[in-house]
Amino acid sequence: MPEKPIPEKLISEKLILWAVSDGRAGIENQALGLAEAVARLTPAEIVVKRLRYRAPWDRLPTALKLWPDAMLRQDSDRIAAPWPDIWIGCGRASLPHGLRMRERSGGKTFVVQLQDPKTDLAPYDLVIAPEHDHLRGANVLSLLGSANRITPERLAEAYEVWRERLDGLPHPRVCVLIGGRSRAFDLDADHAVLIARDVRAAIEATGGSVLLTVSRRTPPEARAVLTDGLRALPGMVYDGTGDNPYFAFLHAADRFLVTEDSVNMATEAAATGKPVQIVSLPRRTLGGGAKFEDFHESLRARGVAHPFETHLSGDPYPPLNETARAAQILLERYRKR
Repeated sequence: MPEKPIPEKLISEKLILWAVSDGRAGIENQALGLAEAVARLTPAEIVVKRLRYRAPWDRLPTALKLWPDAMLRQDSDRIAAPWPDIWIGCGRASLPHGLRMRERSGGKTFVVQLQDPKTDLAPYDLVIAPEHDHLRGANVLSLLGSANRITPERLAEAYEVWRERLDGLPHPRVCVLIGGRSRAFDLDADHAVLIARDVRAAIEATGGSVLLTVSRRTPPEARAVLTDGLRALPGMVYDGTGDNPYFAFLHAADRFLVTEDSVNMATEAAATGKPVQIVSLPRRTLGGGAKFEDFHESLRARGVAHPFETHLSGDPYPPLNETARAAQILLERYRKR
């Protein structure tokens, strides 16, 4: 669904946007994706800020980071004037400064926080949280999934870099997105054997090819099992070393298999409009993963996602474009403030 243009009367001089996180790809891409979506609606300059705290301050909860500037590491970006028009923070590292940004900027900066900050919401002009967090408030906007950087243009550009490796692969091209260990889920070598077996059988049954990518959370033993078990199929396997073809895979794929531990990967796959199937993982605790179940149920209700068992299924659907919706609402609230 194309992004709606902001009415002419809302467009003024170029805005300065800060995209603030700890620099980890899964966190930074959310802040940067929303900033880029705003910049597609109105003239803007995006400044990326990466905040990292010195030990032992990095382990302190947000409420105890009372002097956040002094606690930053030498390799961290500094937070100082001139202040941005819009602050877009994501992740725990952004919180100590985000909570103070409106006051420090003298009210100049419109402060946006992605994800549930698990603190008082009053210091923020807008909190953008996933629906499955069930966060409520006058300044809260709920999204299905997470903000991201996926656009057809970005994916097509990434594909050109890998075209020679990907163009000749047989269809259907099945992109397998593997997460791994988290607070709610696990992925050991034994379960990786089962995933590799079922994925291999499903692809062989269709005569297609595999596009496999693992993440930093994929345990080494499971990574080895999956890459070794699927490498014999036509396709391409990314084992976490070298340049990452992730965006090129999203463009090249006809359908996706995504492990259930990652909201980001499922949302990014859903942004393409191609069928998504969710691959189950072992739970680390009884009842763990309840929020993920809510998220997947919302995707199923929209015809986006289906469970993966032993075969490929699902049909195309209108691409999920929640980042564009969030950018539109953010900019309208900024202009009305």
